[in-house]
Amino acid sequence: MKDEFAQYKKLLLSLRERLVGNVDSMQGEALKRSRQDASGDLSNVPIHMADVGTDNYERELMIELIQSGEESVRNIDSALEKIEEGNFGICEACNKKIGKERLKAVPYAKLCIDCQREEEVDKV
Repeated sequence: MKDEFAQYKKLLLSLRERLVGNVDSMQGEALKRSRQDASGDLSNVPIHMADVGTDNYERELMIELIQSGEESVRNIDSALEKIEEGNFGICEACNKKIGKERLKAVPYAKLCIDCQREEEVDKV
């Protein structure tokens, strides 16, 4: 079991490193102060309203991606804590083991596949 936990820990740390890098990169892009900075445009010519709308949409999308990435990092940190505590791979809803295939696909899963499906149905 310890070998299995070590494999998941390595996978989680690698995934965390990539996500943190992606989030940091996206934050840098999202925090550009003006369209002039973002585009490298050196002129101060007024821009078309459609361009402003597109820029706003792209910025909002970037913020949503950042938030999603930050949530994934928190979930990874939680999974790493569970490895240290020795209760990794246990469903938070039913306390049954989460299947290996699910953990391979989503190593920071908090719920077994059945409980996850049930939660998704409840949200709809």
